[in-house]
Parts: sequence; structure tokens; C-alpha cells
Amino acid sequence: MVLSRYYKEFNYNLKLSFPIIIGLLGHTIVGIVDNIMVGKLDPDNLAAVSLGNSFLFIAMSIGIGFSAAITPVVAEADSQNNSDRLRKAFSNGFLLCLFLGFFLFISILICKPLLKLLGQPQIIVELAIPYLDIVAFSLIPLLMFQALKQYSDGLSMTSYSMYATIFANLINILVNYVLIFGKFGFPQLGIIGAAIGTLVSRIMMFIVLILLLKKNKIIKNITKRFFLINKKIVTNIISLGFPTSLQMLFEVGIFTSAIWLSGLLGEVTQSANQIVLNVSSFTFMVASGLGLSASIRAGNQKGLNNYAELKRISLSILFLGLIFGLIFSLLIFYMRGFIPYLFVDIEDINNFQKNLSIISKASKLFIIVALFQLFDSAQVIILGALRGMQDVIIPTIIIFISYWFIGFPISYYFGSFDQFKEMGIWFGLLTGLLFTSVFLYLRFNQLVNQKIRK
Repeated sequence: MVLSRYYKEFNYNLKLSFPIIIGLLGHTIVGIVDNIMVGKLDPDNLAAVSLGNSFLFIAMSIGIGFSAAITPVVAEADSQNNSDRLRKAFSNGFLLCLFLGFFLFISILICKPLLKLLGQPQIIVELAIPYLDIVAFSLIPLLMFQALKQYSDGLSMTSYSMYATIFANLINILVNYVLIFGKFGFPQLGIIGAAIGTLVSRIMMFIVLILLLKKNKIIKNITKRFFLINKKIVTNIISLGFPTSLQMLFEVGIFTSAIWLSGLLGEVTQSANQIVLNVSSFTFMVASGLGLSASIRAGNQKGLNNYAELKRISLSILFLGLIFGLIFSLLIFYMRGFIPYLFVDIEDINNFQKNLSIISKASKLFIIVALFQLFDSAQVIILGALRGMQDVIIPTIIIFISYWFIGFPISYYFGSFDQFKEMGIWFGLLTGLLFTSVFLYLRFNQLVNQKIRK
């Protein structure tokens, strides 16, 4: 059977992808836990976390997107048994991520006054600024962790980052519980406690991962002459990393614009939007894990110059992603009335009507989120395969046009209509994802067939 050529890869793809997915979910779960716990305070605090994280997510997208360039470079070198190139990829990739982490932290501090110019409610801005001050610093340990993670992922050793993120999330939950609500004699810090929890968990995530990699001799002797910059490797990583970070920026940017546009409709709409973003981010990370597996396996086959196998493996991961996308689509649709209750305190008498409105709006938005699961899965997996082939320029152009020339104008236009409002905003996101997935697939098919013919 022809389809068995693809199905037989499912088992290995799942084994490779599962630790990556858990690791990526770790980043998302930190935010979800913050939102669930802060949401129990009141809708204003939930909206403030949403606004603060909208800035943070932009910076995170740039950093994580850039670090993703390390994986295909390592995967290609690993398939060629090139230990010298592996060592250089590790040291230079880590130093670039460290520099970028400091740069993004400083950039957020400089751009922080922009929060006051976005037309958001004043009370939300005042709550968001001190929260952002703390979580912005967490970008530095986060990118140090990402450099180690992408290196080990490129070696197909994906479990260590999973263990580190699980541990970090447990730390985050504990610190959040103690500091947000003031338990065990600690002061009640509210969203500041959530920010401290995020910072502490990301520091611990880096520490745990580097200890695991050293213990298992993955980075043994790899740090000799650590600070020597190799121009060729740096150029290779930057040439892949810069367009990749733009890809992430364009995608996260349009979802961030949804936060700002919904904020113009009031804190209730913004809180509902944040709930929906949390769930869609969760499912996106599953697809992203499969996308990184596609990047690793495509990078391996590129190193072996076997493009027919590269196509078969990439399509097998795409089919697997579409199956997950369909499952998530059905779950979200049928549970859309239940999920919002996890994020609000329905027994809060002072905010009872607000919370009911948040639940109602979020339930409607989940209908659109259910619809775009297949497109979201497809585009991120195909993008991963293209990244493994080290094709990044044209995909970046496709993403930019699909989101910002097609998706955003629809979000902006229909989001201002009284009959659409927040539904109109998300309809634009759905349209952008549809165009992105279709045109990225056409690009992948054209490029890989061209390579096979050669």
C-alpha cells in the first residue's frame, strides 16, 4: 500500500517528537499556569498579564526562532560525523543566543513606554509594567536554555530538554502558588509573584539542562576553545537564524496584534482573547514539536544528499500532524463551553457578570480556533521541513505576505464592525493561516522535486 510508506515512520517520528513537544509545551504551560492562577484574582490582572506577555512573546519569538537555526546545522553535521563542525556549532550558537538574550531584554525595557500608547485601559497598563520588568529578564536564561536545547535536538537527543522543562514547570507552579496568593508566610504579590515564578523557573530550566548534558557527556570536551568565533559557522547560523526569527516574529506578531485589537474593545474582550490564545498556543506547540522533528530529519537527509527520502519522511510527519490537528479541532469544538471556566473564578461575586461575559466571548472564539487547527499544524510542519533543507528566504516572504498583507487587514477591518468585533479579529488570523499553509506546501513540493530531479 502506498500510504504505508508514510505510516511506517509514525512510530519513530513520535519517539523523536514527544520529548520536543513536552519541552515546547513547558514554555507555554508556564504562561498558562500564570494565567490560570492570576485569573483567580480578577479580570483586570488577567488582562494585565495578557498585555505584558504580548510584548514578551514578540521578543521570545525572535529569540526562539533564531535559536532554531542551530538544529539543522547540527543535524547536517551529525549525519556527516563532523565532530569539529559540531563543536563550533555548539559554542558559536550558544554565544549568539546569549548575546541575543541580553539584546532582547534591553530592547523590551526601552520599548516599555509603548504600552501607554496602545489605547489600553490605564489600570491594565499600570499593572502590566512591573510584571513586564521582571519577566523580560527571564529572556536571558531562556535563550541560554534554547541554545543547549537546539543543539541536543539536532543530535536527535530530545529527552533531556523535556526533563528540564518538566522540572521548571513544577518550580513555577510552586513559586506562583506561594507568591501570588501569599502562602506559608510570604507576602501576597499578585502578578508580580507570577513574574518571579517565571524568572526562577527559567533559570532552573537552564541549570538542569546543562547538568544533564554534562552528566551524559553530550557536551564533554565540546567547550574547548569555547570563545573562539568561527566566521563560517556564525554566518551560517545567522543566515538561517535571522529569517527564521522573522518567520516567528511575523506569526507571533499577528497574534499579538489580536491582543492589542481586542484590548481596544475592553478588558473583558482582552481577557477572553487571552484564554483562547493560551489554548491555541498549547496545540501549536504540539505541531511545532513535529515541525522541529521535520527539521531534524530533513537536515539529516540533506547531509546525506537523499532528497527522495527527505520528501517521504517530511510528508509522513505532515500526515501525523494533520491527525493531531483533527483531534484537537474536535476536542476544542466540543469543549468550548467548558474550557473558559478553568481561567476565571465564577464564584467571585464582585466580578460575576464580567466573568460570565468572558466565558461567553471565549466560547465563541473557540469555534474559529477549532477550524484553524489543521492549517496551523500543516504550516509549521512544512516550515520545519523547509528549514531542515536550509530554505528560509522564500518561506519568510510567504509568511509575511499571508499574515500581514492578507490576515491582518481582515482582522483590523472586521474587528471594528459591531456585528463581528473579536470574531472578526480571529477570522483574519484564520485566513492568514490558510494562505500560509497552502503556499508553504507549494514551495516545499517545488523545491524538493527540483532537488530530486538533480
